[in-house]
This record gives sequence, structure tokens and C-alpha cells, in this order.
Amino acid sequence: MDLPCPEWMKHVEEKWTRLGSAKRESFSLLADIDEIYRYGQSQVKQDDVEVLLRISERYDGNKCAESATRCREQGNRSFKLKDYKSAALYYSKGVSYAGNKTEQLSLCYANRSAALFHLGLYKECLEDIQRALDEGYPSRLQCKLTNRHTQCVNKLQKHELCNASSLKQHTPQTDEKKNSITELSAAVSVHFTPEKGRHLLVAENKSAGEVVVEDEAFSLVLIPSDEQHMKAHVFGTQHIHCHHCLLQTLSPVPCQDCSYACYCGPTCRREAWRQYHRWECPSGSQLLTLGVLAHLALRVALKAGLKEVQRARESHNNSEASNSESGSCGESYLGSLSDCYHGRLYLGIYSLLPHVLQHPPSLRFLLALTMATLCQSMKDVGPETWSCNEQEGGNRHEWPDQSMLGAVALRHMMQLRCNAQAVTAIRDKEDSSLAVQSSREVRLATALFPILSLLNHSCCPNTSISFHLGLSSAEPSSLGSSTPGVAVSIRTCRDVEAGQELLHCYGPHYSRMDVRKRQHLLLEQYFFQCHCDTCALELADGTGTLPSAFSKLRCESCGSSLQMGTDTDVHVCSQSSCPRRTTNTEMQRKLQALRQLLDQALELMEKQRADGALQMLQEATSHADHFLMKTHPLQGELADATARAYASSGEESTLQAAWHLKRSLAAVRSQYGEDSLELGRQLFKLTQLHFNGGDGQSALSVIPLARRLLSLHCDPHCEELEELKDMEACLHGTG
Repeated sequence: MDLPCPEWMKHVEEKWTRLGSAKRESFSLLADIDEIYRYGQSQVKQDDVEVLLRISERYDGNKCAESATRCREQGNRSFKLKDYKSAALYYSKGVSYAGNKTEQLSLCYANRSAALFHLGLYKECLEDIQRALDEGYPSRLQCKLTNRHTQCVNKLQKHELCNASSLKQHTPQTDEKKNSITELSAAVSVHFTPEKGRHLLVAENKSAGEVVVEDEAFSLVLIPSDEQHMKAHVFGTQHIHCHHCLLQTLSPVPCQDCSYACYCGPTCRREAWRQYHRWECPSGSQLLTLGVLAHLALRVALKAGLKEVQRARESHNNSEASNSESGSCGESYLGSLSDCYHGRLYLGIYSLLPHVLQHPPSLRFLLALTMATLCQSMKDVGPETWSCNEQEGGNRHEWPDQSMLGAVALRHMMQLRCNAQAVTAIRDKEDSSLAVQSSREVRLATALFPILSLLNHSCCPNTSISFHLGLSSAEPSSLGSSTPGVAVSIRTCRDVEAGQELLHCYGPHYSRMDVRKRQHLLLEQYFFQCHCDTCALELADGTGTLPSAFSKLRCESCGSSLQMGTDTDVHVCSQSSCPRRTTNTEMQRKLQALRQLLDQALELMEKQRADGALQMLQEATSHADHFLMKTHPLQGELADATARAYASSGEESTLQAAWHLKRSLAAVRSQYGEDSLELGRQLFKLTQLHFNGGDGQSALSVIPLARRLLSLHCDPHCEELEELKDMEACLHGTG
């Protein structure tokens, strides 16, 4: 969750109400963040801390021998069923719960090494064998590990020769990712105007697909799965991704003091501890309770350290003093501090606008009380962690008290409302053995990027972003050392001429929602009225939608397209001779019924009941054809689901699966555009289907367009492009 849990929000809301109108009015006039924080701090009572601790009990982050035993036993059951991936994940949970230097921890590592061996992860298996021995694995059982170690070494030696040439070819790709740092290309510059604030312009023509900016996350927080997801799927994002660099792993190493944080290896664990986790660790449950934004805001301040925070605050205060002398007020210090480009320095983060007065007073109170209570609870839980030095592995500077830390974290919390960036990845929903996959975009983390935050919004952007997880910077970071993390590449998704602004979509995209909803969401969250070309076109039309949207509803009498009549609640046929009229209420009822059929069919597919799902999808498609054009998004979803249902029915159904997947392309192309990432991914799925179905010629005919579209939006070494390359090489006989 981004904001605090509902119970805490309700508690703060009751305190806000009890303040009375006079005190609420007085608080509403506060514009200085330090003053807002001090007011919140003055309202924190011991019962507030106790309420937070009570709510936080549901997120138990302590080591627990019983939980470790239970997870190891669940892993054993999965192992016996030959579900080695689930076994490895259960053993990893056991590793997190087990205490240091205990037999339980050594057993979990040893058992996980067996699962990793069966998964072909021999290097990781060897690492776990050594960890088990280091943790005191019982001598009576060590012959098992010795035999497994020998088998692993033999397997690796066999693979070494055949993989040597492949490893050499991939070395430049790995080095390229490791060397990525926050930088602007020479053809991009930072500009400032009072209307737009800081923004990026290209100095020369850029072709579609060119990388124009590489940026590193200053800090990030992994998004934990919600309780409902956890009950349904057992394993969440926090169990399969490193909490520091987000690299996916089946063999994480845990924090030595808590059961929640886990990492891809000792390097990330060490860096996380040095930068922020030593302070966070005793209060992990409270951080989970108060949400991702509070957690990330605090982490940004902790990572920066006292010295950098003081330097940024001094620059800010000097800028405000200068503005005061010149008669400026409010947030107009933009012209002296925020119009500068600070690159990877913390000052670049600090100078992002917090938009203090745009936050409703009740929300300002929630943020202030939340951060003040968090800092107080952290001080109570682990006061010794606040006085550390560089030799102890701390973040180089002591925090004399929590007031400055809390005020700075509050500033970052307000900034994150407009500058937080979701880090996403594509994840397959189903068994990889299927001929065509269903994938979804999942949020892994919320991050703060110094340069990406400078891009302004457009509902039809000219850039796309792709993330690199597990980055290991080859150059010192702004904190003075090489640290693992996450990077983003910003590339043009269409040709951009010199002098044009680089624009990024903040979420509301013209292909996913109409202009009225976009305008509302952008004003509510980002505090601005969008005037991009797409919004201007839709608003000028007067209908609130692009003209192409009219063609997606079908007249049931003559088959022509429907359009909105002068009465906005009625759809009329585009053919003047046809008298057909359909109310919007009736149309929404039909669409809702279709959606329910589709959802029921998808549930049947998850239960491996493809025949029942096909019957339901065919019924839904028959209904849809009466009142929806082939380009309607729901038609695309029905066709895609039908293709997957046929593909899961066996090789004899491959032709039908391919036909339906092709049918979905019209809707995807209409909704997202000819050069969209969505169309590229759909073509990639079609290539998979042709290839796995043995239709090489059809696969080769689709690969070029799929590759071109994916290259506009994705990293050159992403899984989809690598798989396209492998399929093409195989079909040409060179793979």
C-alpha cells in the first residue's frame, strides 16, 4: 500500500476532528514544512505510538523458530511433489525466520540447495551448501552435502565448455548494465520556465527507439503483496525479489536481525544495512503499517545522511532568503534552486517541489502526524542505532535528534505524491509450457529518480521507459561508493525533432481513459490541468473522446458504427437512414454482462478447465459481435483469452489459437496505436504461438514487426527480444 493502512488513517482522522475548527484553521495556514512537522510532533502522544505498535503486530518481522520449522516442512512437502520452485521459496521463508548460527537455519539452507540443484541452478546450489556448513550443518548429515557438492561441480564443468562462447558474447551486455549511471546524453539539456518548471529538451533530432537518458533510482522501496494476494498466492513480491536492487532470485539471503528483508546476496545486504536498514530494521512492522510512501520518504533521508541534508537545507534557506529580499514568496524559489540541474546529487532530490499548499490540510496533518509518530516509535524501539559512526558501518553521520530527520522525511513524503515512480516488470501468469502466454505488468517497487522526475506529462508521450534491475554501478555514487540498485532507460518512442520537449506519461494515457477522467486524475494527484495536444484535441471536439472511439460500438440493426447523439445518454447510428437508438445505460449493462462472462471464463482457465472456458468465451464473443466492432478493447480481450484457451487444449488447436490471437490485433492496434508496446507484446505472443506450433514461416513473418515495436520501448536485452532472436536463429538453422 502507498498510504498508511485504513486503521491508522482512521485514528489520525479522529485526532484531526478532535482538534476543533479553530486549531484546524490555524494548522491550515502553515506553509513551512518544519513548522508543519513540529505541529505534528506536538500532537503525538504515547497512546498514538501504542496504537501504531498494536496495528503493526499483524506484520511480525521477528525471527521465529516455529515459523522456520513450519516453512521447512511445507518446503519438504512441495519437494516430494517435485514442485521444486515452491519448495525453494518455502525454504527461503524458513531461512528468513531462522535465527543466526542455528541448526534450523543450516537445515533450511541445505534443503534449499537440493531444490536449486533440481532446478539446474548449480552455482546457487553450491552457495547454499557453503552457507549450510557455515551455519553449523550437523556433521551426521554432511555426506549429503558432500555428494551434492560433487554433483554440482560436475554439472558446472560439463556446461562450462558449451557455454563459454555464449558467455563471452553476453559479457558486453552485462557490463553495459553494470556501467549504467545517472546521466543526460549530450543531445539533451535541462531548461526552466515559470510555466513548466524544469524540463528536458533535445538539442538534435532523435529517431524512435534512441536512448536519451540513463537514470539511477536515488532510493526505492519494494512493494509488499497485500493480505488478500498473500492468502491466495502464498508468495509475494517480497519473497522473490531483492529488497535492495529488485533482482529476482530463488536463493535470497535474509537480514540477520529481522525476518522481512531479504537480498540477492551479501553485497546488497551489506549496502542496505550501511545506507538505511540498520535504522529501519527494528521498526520494520511499523514501516509496513504506514505504507510505501512514508517508508520511501524516510529511506531517502537516511540514505542521504545528515551532512547532505544539512547542505541541501542550507541551499534552500539561502534561496528563500534571496526570494524574500526580492519580494518573492511561497514556492517561487524555483527560480534560484529548482531551476538548476543537480544530476545525481541529493540536492536534485531535495529541490523537487513538495507542493505544500496543494495538499489538503487534513492530508498534511495525516502526513505530519504519521512521520512524527514513526520517528518517535523508532527512537523508542532502537535508540542505540541513532548514534553510529563510519567504522560501525553507518551512514557516516549521526542524527542529533529526530526533528530534522522527520521534517526532511515529511518534505520527501509530499514530494513523492507527484514524483514517485512505479518500477514495473512483465510477469507471465501461467505455465511456461503453454504455446501462448498470458502476461501482466506488475509493480515491484516505488522509487525516486532524480532525472526522470524532471520530465513533464503528456497523455500521448514521446518517450518510453524500461528498467534495469540488479544494477551494479561501476562508478562511485553520490554517496561515495559503488552500490547496487535500479536504473531506468528513457528512450524516444517516436521521432523527436530538435528543440522539442521530452514528455512522459504519469499514468493517465489517452488510450486507457477519456479526457475528463484524465483531467480529473491529473489535477487531483499532480495539481495541474493538462494542456497536451491530445487533451486539446478531445476537448475541442466536445465529446470528451477521440473520434476513433466512435467506431467501436456497433449498430445492431444495420452493423454501422454508433455515435453519441445530442442527448449524451443516447447512442445513435452513424447512418442517418437507420433509426436505431441505444441508451448509454443499456450499453453499459451489455458491456458489464460481457465482462462477467470473460472473468468467469478466465477463472475456469486458471482451474485448468479449458473446455468450459472455451464454451463461455464463444458465447461471449457471439454476443459481442452483435453490438461491438472488432476494434473494441473488450473484443481484443475476448480474442486473446480464446487464443489461450485453444492453446491450452493441445497442439491440434494451434490453428484456432493463432486465428483468435490475430483477431485480437485489430483491437490492440486501434486502442494503443501502430507503434505501441502493447501491439509489440501481442505480436510477440503470436510469434511464440507460431513457433511452438511448428509454423516456422508464419513465425518468421511476424518477428520483424514484433522486434521493431519492442525495440522502441524495451531494453535491447529484455527477455522478449532475446527470445525473438533465439527463435529466429533456430528457424534459420543458426541457433
